[in-house]
Amino acid sequence: MSLPPGFLDELRSRLSLGQVVGRKVMWDTRKSNQGKGDLWAPCPFHQEKTASFHVDDRKGFYYCFGCHAKGDAISFVRETENVDFMEAIKILAGEAGMPMPERDPQAQQKADKRALLTDVMEQVVQYHRLQLQTGAAADARDYLARRGLSPEAQTRWEIGFAPSNGGALAQLTGKGVDQKLVIEAGIAAESDRGGDPYDRFRGRIIFPIRDARGRAIGLGGRAMDPNARAKYLNSPETPLFDKGRSLYNHGPAREAAGKGQPLIVAEGYMDVIALSEAGFTATVAPLGTAITEDQLRLLWRIAPEPIIALDGDTAGLRAAMRVIDIALPMLEAGQSLRFALMPEGMDPDDLLKAQGAGAMQKLLNQAISMVQLLWQRETEGKTFDSPERKAALDKALREKIKLIQDPSIRNHYGEAIKEMRWALFRTRKPAARRGTQKAWSRNQDPWKREISPVATSRNSALGTGATNEDLLREAVILATLIATPAVALEFESALEQIDCRDPVHRDIHACLLRHLGVDDLATEVIRELGDAPLEKLMGQSHVAISPAVRRKGDEDVARLCLAEEFAKLTARLGHAREIEDAVEDLSGVADEGLTWRLAQASAALDKAGRGDNEDRAEYDLGENGARMKKDERDAFDQLIDQISFAKSNARPK
Repeated sequence: MSLPPGFLDELRSRLSLGQVVGRKVMWDTRKSNQGKGDLWAPCPFHQEKTASFHVDDRKGFYYCFGCHAKGDAISFVRETENVDFMEAIKILAGEAGMPMPERDPQAQQKADKRALLTDVMEQVVQYHRLQLQTGAAADARDYLARRGLSPEAQTRWEIGFAPSNGGALAQLTGKGVDQKLVIEAGIAAESDRGGDPYDRFRGRIIFPIRDARGRAIGLGGRAMDPNARAKYLNSPETPLFDKGRSLYNHGPAREAAGKGQPLIVAEGYMDVIALSEAGFTATVAPLGTAITEDQLRLLWRIAPEPIIALDGDTAGLRAAMRVIDIALPMLEAGQSLRFALMPEGMDPDDLLKAQGAGAMQKLLNQAISMVQLLWQRETEGKTFDSPERKAALDKALREKIKLIQDPSIRNHYGEAIKEMRWALFRTRKPAARRGTQKAWSRNQDPWKREISPVATSRNSALGTGATNEDLLREAVILATLIATPAVALEFESALEQIDCRDPVHRDIHACLLRHLGVDDLATEVIRELGDAPLEKLMGQSHVAISPAVRRKGDEDVARLCLAEEFAKLTARLGHAREIEDAVEDLSGVADEGLTWRLAQASAALDKAGRGDNEDRAEYDLGENGARMKKDERDAFDQLIDQISFAKSNARPK
């Protein structure tokens, strides 16, 4: 059975030799460099203990320095599976998701036709290169000179020129090339009006497009006429050229990436040329389209983490966002993208001319990850000042993360989003810990002191802002969420607002925020923090007797417990911070009498908060909407009155 033209090339482009061989060998991690596709293992073809079997994943070949076995993915499957050529093709096609072609008796004829078309394309490239040296191409040469391309660079990139009256069709047919072949190669087209065929490329600078093996397969043309219908024109789809499965500068970029250069994806021909001439030789570009799935596969065959370098304008950002949507379902471990966004209004060529290669290298070094750009897309320029807007953001991000097929990557994306969401919505930083503060000394100047005018203790509401009661509430809240994770998302906003003062609580609190929504929060805590923090939390007596912990999984009990504990904790800590802020305003205006009264009022507030479990206590509604006992409310009001009195009678500094 003959295979259709291009089938094997397509099969090889879709497969990773490292993955094919990896099923049969164990890679030597010390000797291998998977990021560069440089893999070593004991040879599967002869018995050995050392890693002498080498796989070059980028080039798609293997070689054993012991038994000298060599070949590609097809030969490897043939040897290891003991199958013939066609059976090996079927095995690999199944792995690559490619259906085997039907029997094609004309396959050889098609292969011969492709060879003829390739020859036609080579003649076209040479014709256009000669035309660039003619008088008709003077404006084109001036344009290239203004863009910084020397004659030597023009030669390296085989740049040509198509005269305004064409000429390629006449040149080729004059040499005996069949007119139908010229049309089939995409160089000429039939007239819609029934006239003679005409040249597709006229009045344009010509950029030859070659495949990974260096064969000319198409042309790209940049119009010299500013009023032309299309600034850039590519060859149409032909038996040789599929623009959605091709990359400009594919072969040279693959070679450079194999030597350690970062793979860069630019937007157009001139960007690729400018970057390559500046030393960034592993640069490619899609061909007049947004990056396709097939092009992403080609990129990942070259390097595991290509850098998308797009123009710093609205269109460039839109293109980057489209790439994200295409890439998310295709992500695999160690296989992703990074994004280097140019300064606004500039492309890579502009940046190189204005600031040099150093500025470009700096941007590449600062390239952001896909998850960062995804977050930027959903949040930049937007306001999230209501629960509804926050919920809309959560929904949009969840929908995108769902596209990721790999569960491990999906989980890590969720964690990263949680961290960024926490940073965005958190309204305050954790309050700094305050140690025991010094009381006033009688010989100190009260107008120049820098310490707070209130003597506090470690457990005072004016010290750390938290009492032992508050720490108990923190523990019950965290334990309840772990015991019944199904209700955790309902209390996400409240959980974000609290500042845990106990170090163990703080670690568990951060872990829960990263994993809210998972079915087993206890496992996530153990995985990140180990067994000890969870054992310490759950081992506390007041936690163990809490109904919400004892009745694990009871969502109604958990909701009631969390609502109550959050309300009380928020009220007490909120009042403490309000007092603390007010006291700080008194720096330099208080006397020792006021100091004593504030300390007494603070102690009263601290004492009033105890005994919260008394069922018959009378409650009042505080200003922040949380329940307070009346004696606690009275203590709080007394303290605020003392502060207000001090302010109204304060002496000027």
